[in-house]
Amino acid sequence: MREYTYHSDAPLSITLAADPRINSTDYINDQIWELTLNTGEPQALAVQTTFGLRATNMRVFPRFSIGHDESTNPARYVKRPIFNKSFPNFIQTTYSPFDSLEVCSEYWVPSSHAIAGRIQLANISSQNLTVKFELVGLLKPSGGGTRIIPAEIEGIPVLTGETEDLYPVIFITGGATSVNSPYTALVHRIDLPPGKSQHLIWCQASLNSHDLSFVAARDIASKNWDAEIARIELLNSSLVEIYTGDEDWDRALLLSQKNAYGLLQSSSDHLQHISYVTTRIPDDGYSLRENGSDYGTQWNGQTPLDTYYLSNLLLPASSTLVEGFLDNHLNSINRHGEIDWKPGLGGQMSNRLATPLLASLAWKIYQINEDITFLVNVFPRLINFFYSWFTEEHDRDQDGLPEWDHPAQAGFEDHPVFSRWNLWAEGVDITTAESPSLCAFLFRESQVLLKIAEILGDDTQIENLERISEKLQKTVIEAWDDDFGNYTYWDRDNHTSTERAIYGTRHGSGTINIDRTFTEPERLTIQIVSSQETTRKPQIIIHGSNATGKQRIEIIPQDTLLWFPGWATATSDQTYLAVESVEIKGLGKRDHVKVLNSGLSFEDITTLLPIWSGIQSPADAHALVKRNLLNSEKYYGNYGLTACPGNSLESDEGVCQRVYLPWCLLVAEGMLSYGYFQETAELVTKIMNGITKSMNAQGCFRQYLNASNGEGSGDIDALWGLAPMGLFLETLGLQILSSRKIQISGKNPFPWPVTVKFRGMTILRGLENTQIIFPDGQTIMVDKPEPCLVSLESHAI
Repeated sequence: MREYTYHSDAPLSITLAADPRINSTDYINDQIWELTLNTGEPQALAVQTTFGLRATNMRVFPRFSIGHDESTNPARYVKRPIFNKSFPNFIQTTYSPFDSLEVCSEYWVPSSHAIAGRIQLANISSQNLTVKFELVGLLKPSGGGTRIIPAEIEGIPVLTGETEDLYPVIFITGGATSVNSPYTALVHRIDLPPGKSQHLIWCQASLNSHDLSFVAARDIASKNWDAEIARIELLNSSLVEIYTGDEDWDRALLLSQKNAYGLLQSSSDHLQHISYVTTRIPDDGYSLRENGSDYGTQWNGQTPLDTYYLSNLLLPASSTLVEGFLDNHLNSINRHGEIDWKPGLGGQMSNRLATPLLASLAWKIYQINEDITFLVNVFPRLINFFYSWFTEEHDRDQDGLPEWDHPAQAGFEDHPVFSRWNLWAEGVDITTAESPSLCAFLFRESQVLLKIAEILGDDTQIENLERISEKLQKTVIEAWDDDFGNYTYWDRDNHTSTERAIYGTRHGSGTINIDRTFTEPERLTIQIVSSQETTRKPQIIIHGSNATGKQRIEIIPQDTLLWFPGWATATSDQTYLAVESVEIKGLGKRDHVKVLNSGLSFEDITTLLPIWSGIQSPADAHALVKRNLLNSEKYYGNYGLTACPGNSLESDEGVCQRVYLPWCLLVAEGMLSYGYFQETAELVTKIMNGITKSMNAQGCFRQYLNASNGEGSGDIDALWGLAPMGLFLETLGLQILSSRKIQISGKNPFPWPVTVKFRGMTILRGLENTQIIFPDGQTIMVDKPEPCLVSLESHAI
């Protein structure tokens, strides 16, 4: 694995956590660590955790002294840390705190309850050297805990502490002494002749008693480290190494893969295969209820969009893992064919229908494993799930065009139109609208299912799938808005799309006179901002006329009024060609009411999905790319595609300027499918520059980028912030199927050559040709842009 040096003075944080591919993780008590640089007091090369917020902070770090010279701060080391190996549960770094001393520090998380280290000190001078090595432990406990203090267990000096239900113990080999000043530490004085080295092993374990923690720490320290490290290296030998000539890009692509594997969690009684969480940082990993039911959105399950984006980082190396993720989704199917949107390791269920993306995921897996048995296994569940979207519960008007049940299903929970939990949003009930993104998802699924049916020789589904796909395609094409140069949402019942308009406001109970007649029937949305955070029980009555002119009075049921602290929204079930008034009862005098239409003439990044689905003609795709994707006044930001064009709302908390990487992935895959390699390369360049800019400023990945300035925000080291490695390779024109087979398309669209290494295979992607060196040394040169499949057995196909 390649080395890299972190040159920035910004804080660096690299997560370390147990790897379920080696040892089982503890979903409800997963102690997660981070290796940090340029942070903390004192500044040190430290590993630290909060034990899932059961401590304010726990740090372990080395301190070196030679004579009167002391060194703790890595910014003052003679040679800064070089990271030689970086895996989800293991990091090796080398550095020199003094001219005469070279240090190799290894950090290993063998389980969810412990961390261990091996430190090697080498005298690189020509003189005898006496080194004072201190392993410092600092604990800021929460509640009535105890800071780290020196102690003895079974006559062995250790460091112990207490925080909530944990009793940390730090143990080191070699007969150390303990000190309490200036920091609590275990100390070794080591004499090193010239050219000689010595190593020490330490371990910190945190269980529910000091005795148990000590036994665990001592047992881990006694393991055969070389064998354990060899096992870890073998397991991670499938990481894709990419050399672009830009060290920041290369590091981001490598660490993104490392972080992706670091999100994995062991199977449970509820999910029979390894699953994952979408962040895994020291504040995570502890369930007070001991079953995971109190976990937040990043730990309470796997969604199809999350899985699809994660597969972009794990394929082709780990198709079996991704196959397990898919099976976890499919195993949540009920007797109606419905698959839950977010099944969790603790048995959590969202009770929403999964995003129709699973057949597309299955197709990605099949392209690598080429296993007909796999398709036979998944096809019946995929086809039943596909049809479940067309039941009356999800296609409420039974017109063959289903509706989203919740904005989160489309991966855009903070939607400016459909979010009902953000005061700045319009709060339209998404079930009253039909969406180009849902139609595009379903169309793509139908096309994949048709391919699978053809491979399996199953003719029973073809006619029905073709009929549904034709309906979806026709509807999306008709939804094109030439003013926007894009697709927009349309009303569920009258299939029209109107501009947002406010029709009246007032304070307190009373009547809002509207007296409007519309050219097309419109649906109303009512917003209430309460002067208090208590939930009101107002009565809302709409007086108007339907499309035929017949008088209509609609009473908004109170259970459709969705309340959050201080505000609520409701959307009318009926549409109106004319509205006379809206009557409100049961409000306080200072409560504010606003009546507006459900303005669906709105575009966002999800409305670009038809380009991914293949639903468009080449001409329509060209219009979408040129008028939207490559238009800086629309989606084309400095660091990726914006969530919404321009500032769609005056105060949307920056949501419209966010870069949602999973959606950028889907749109970019669509661009590539229509042959826009150069344009996609420019988009990928913007995204990668944003990711690396944010990393250099903050020392970690962030969930969102700002499309304008590249600043990172949202959760730290979240799945959605990891660099899209698979997209980079696809844009480069490479689809690695195995270490013996690769698909090559077009020319390298980037302005520099790229080298890719995978399982002993090396691909030299030049500007005019591509050289593939297989693991056995055989070399093949490809110098034509036409797509070709190159395999070790048959060379070019």
